[in-house]
Amino acid sequence: MMHELVHGGDWAGFAADQGYLPLDFSANISPLGVPQGVQRALREAAAQADRYPDPLCRALRRAISERESVPAAHILCGNGAADLIFRAVLALRPKRALVTAPAFAEYAAALERAGCAVTHHPLRAEDGFHLREDFLEAVTPETDLVFLCEPNNPTGVTTDRPLLLRILERCRETGARVVVDECFNDFLDDPAAHTLKGVLDCFPGMLLLKAFTKLYGMAGVRLGYALCADTAFLEQMRLAGQTWEVSSLAQAAGLAALEETEYVRTVRALIAEERPWFAEQLGKLGLRVIPGEANYLLFQSETPLCEPLRQRGILLRSCGNYVGLDDTWYRTAVRTREENQRLAAALKEVLG
Repeated sequence: MMHELVHGGDWAGFAADQGYLPLDFSANISPLGVPQGVQRALREAAAQADRYPDPLCRALRRAISERESVPAAHILCGNGAADLIFRAVLALRPKRALVTAPAFAEYAAALERAGCAVTHHPLRAEDGFHLREDFLEAVTPETDLVFLCEPNNPTGVTTDRPLLLRILERCRETGARVVVDECFNDFLDDPAAHTLKGVLDCFPGMLLLKAFTKLYGMAGVRLGYALCADTAFLEQMRLAGQTWEVSSLAQAAGLAALEETEYVRTVRALIAEERPWFAEQLGKLGLRVIPGEANYLLFQSETPLCEPLRQRGILLRSCGNYVGLDDTWYRTAVRTREENQRLAAALKEVLG
């Protein structure tokens, strides 16, 4: 039975077909791999895998609390950000929701699974896919839930902070709850200036999502967390899914990752250097590149790219299944200089 995969990162399908691992630009993961401290923690935690994991993730929540300067009571851990998205929707059971287009597919997937009517607010290519003030008018008294992604996936574009605060105010006025996905915030040039965690107490109807997946290269571990000042809603989310949603190995890995400060500095510096260089190389090939701010770039090509690149051992993310985009749009991760050069050379061959 064949399954249609929504996301990038299908290295396993490629390996099954070709017999070797691809160079994967289709998933936006740290190119430096899993930190050594995290690998060591996973090995050591395996010896205690005969015990059930702490269902409340107490040690991990305390460590996240210290790192984020947010009370531990305002933190809920989950099996990746996707798990928390589904938990939030199942806890709230909204009837009407507002999502930008394009945006991460799991928002609409969770909403539709819950029988919610989804309104897609278009972000226009001619406007650089920026969210503008007309979004405020789209939030109506009938809107139960709003999803925002900062920076957005797949565009890599952020929203001006004053507008974000106005959106939060608008949602508070209308009674809508807001989920802000900050999973890629740490790749911004100034993450502290853009995150909304400093206003959690001012907007208890806001839920922030973060994950260990991208920054620490821990996609296979599955670990994320939500921040919210509404502790009753966090408890509703906790009860909306299975118990023991975060394995003991994932909790140990998360604790170790929070100690990897040098790794974080290194990967952030790498992305900050490679992103503009890579964007310039794509532009020189005649491709239309959106100036993203995260560890990936959205670009447009009239020439089909995925299959020719796959034949060269490289995976690229087609964005044709994003609402608001078509098959001419692609997303590439930003990786090391050597790897980025390899993709640029392959694209040059394909584009002629």
